[in-house]
Amino acid sequence: MPIATVNPANGETLKTYEAMDEEELERRLRLAEATFRTYRTTAFADRARLLNRAADLLDEDGAEIARVMTTEMGKPVKQARAEAAKCAKAMRWYAEHAAELLADERPAESDVKDSGAFHALVRYRPLGPVLAVMPWNFPLWQVVRFAAPALMAGNVGLLKHASNVPQTALYLEDLFHRAGFTEGCFQTLLIGSGAVDEILRDERIRAATLTGSEPAGRAVASTAGEMVKKTVLELGGSDPFVVMPSADVDRAAEVAVTARVQNNGQSCIAAKRFIVHSDVYDRFAERFTEGMKALKVGDPLEEETEVGPLASERGRADLEELVDDARRSGATVLCGGERPDGPGWYYPPTVIAGIDREMRIHREEAFGPVATLYRAADLDEAVLIANDSPFGLSSNVWTREAAEVDRFVRDLEAGGVYVNGMTASHPAFPFGGVKRSGYGRELSGHGIREFCNITTVWHGA
Repeated sequence: MPIATVNPANGETLKTYEAMDEEELERRLRLAEATFRTYRTTAFADRARLLNRAADLLDEDGAEIARVMTTEMGKPVKQARAEAAKCAKAMRWYAEHAAELLADERPAESDVKDSGAFHALVRYRPLGPVLAVMPWNFPLWQVVRFAAPALMAGNVGLLKHASNVPQTALYLEDLFHRAGFTEGCFQTLLIGSGAVDEILRDERIRAATLTGSEPAGRAVASTAGEMVKKTVLELGGSDPFVVMPSADVDRAAEVAVTARVQNNGQSCIAAKRFIVHSDVYDRFAERFTEGMKALKVGDPLEEETEVGPLASERGRADLEELVDDARRSGATVLCGGERPDGPGWYYPPTVIAGIDREMRIHREEAFGPVATLYRAADLDEAVLIANDSPFGLSSNVWTREAAEVDRFVRDLEAGGVYVNGMTASHPAFPFGGVKRSGYGRELSGHGIREFCNITTVWHGA
C-alpha cells in the first residue's frame, strides 16, 4: 500500500511520500536508543511539563489537524475536533497522575521481615524504545493513548502509522518536538507494513504495541514472541448491545444509533450486534431503524454531516460482501444495504435482522455503519448470543434490574461492561479486550505499567 493521503470523499490522491530507506531507519533507531539513555533519568515533573506543553499546542492546532484527519480518513470534522480535544485531555491526565501511578510500592512490613530483608520495595522503571504500530481510524487518539503514558514512564517511542494517514503521523512527531521533547523521544517512521518485522527484531526495540487487524496482531505477536519482547495488542471487536425489558427503550435506541455509527462505524468499540429481548424487540427495532435512516450522510468537512465515507475502497468492498452474504443467506435488510451512486467510498447506515450463526457477518467484524439485530427470548439467551463471537473487546447492557447487571458483569466475555450507556474510552479506565480482541491494557495505571520493568528492590539487614 502506498504511503499517501487519498481523500475518501472523492478518491483524489492529495500527497504521496517515499518510504524511509535503511540508512534513515538506522539513524532513527540509533537516535532512539541514545535518547533513552538520558531521557529515562529525567524527573516526572520535567516530563509532565513537556507533555502539558504538547497538550496546549494540540488545543491550538485542533481545528487544523481535525481537517487533516478528515481529509485523510473521512471522519466527520466535528468528531475529528473532539478527537483532538480528547488527546489533549489524556496528555494532561498522564502529566498529572504518572508520578503517583508509578510511585514505589512498599510490601507489608511483616512480609519484608519474613523475607529476611531490612528494607524492600517495588519500583517501576522504563523498558526502552517501544515500537507502536497504529491504525487509521482514530489517527490521533490511538497514538496518544500509547505515547502519553509511554513518555511519562520514561520510554521513547517509534511510530509506524497506517499508510493512509501520513500527514497525521508526521504532525504527531512535529507536535512532540515543538513541545520540547528531544528529537529521539518520539519519531515517526514512514515505512510500509513489510518493514515492521525487521524493526521488531532489532535488539534496540524493547517492546511493541499494536492496534489493528487480527492478522496484523498475529504477525507482531509471533515475531515478538520469538524475540521474547513484551507486546500489547488491541485488535478487532464485535461488541454486543443488549436491551432488556426494564430498559428505557427509546433512550437505548437513540444511543444505539450513535454507538453504531461513531467514526462512520469504523471503531473497534462501536456496538455492532444488537441483542434485544423479545418483549421489547419490535419497539426497539422500529426506533433504531428510524434513527439510522434519519442520519445525514455526506461531505465529512460539512458541519451537519453525521456519517462520512469509509476510509478506503477496499474497506467498503469488504463491508458490502458481508451484507450481500447475509442477504443471500436469508437475512432481512431493514434499511440501507445498497452502495450509493457518485464519487467517494460512501455506504449508507444499514440495519439487518434475521441473522443466523452461518452468516459471515455473525462471526466477522463489520467495519462500517452496518448493525445486526438479534431477538433473545430471555437473559440466558442474550448472554449466549453476546458471547457467541470470537471477539471480546467491550459490551453494552441496558437494564434497570440490579440482578441482571450482576449477571451480565459476571458472564459477559469482554474487557468492559457499560451499563445504560455506550462504550467510550477514558484515560482513567483500563481499555482492552479478551479472546481475539487482543491482550494487555491501555490507559489508566494498568496501561502505563505495561511498558515498565517492574523491579523488586531487596535490602539485607
